[in-house]
Amino acid sequence: MSRVDVDGNTVGDVLTAATARFGTAFEAVLSNSRVWVNGEPAGPDMVVTTDDEVAVLPPVSGGIGSR
Repeated sequence: MSRVDVDGNTVGDVLTAATARFGTAFEAVLSNSRVWVNGEPAGPDMVVTTDDEVAVLPPVSGGIGSR
């Protein structure tokens, strides 16, 4: 697990700042990821504080595909 402090007033602000910091590779992962705040699904307009944890959860591979 990795933790990075990123400033922002909303989830969208945090993700924009993270994208600026980490570039196109992060942006590519973000486009297929879910975002949660404090263990709950969150949208870009959700207000966050310095006490909140914004987690980017990329898709997990596995399962059974078509055969």
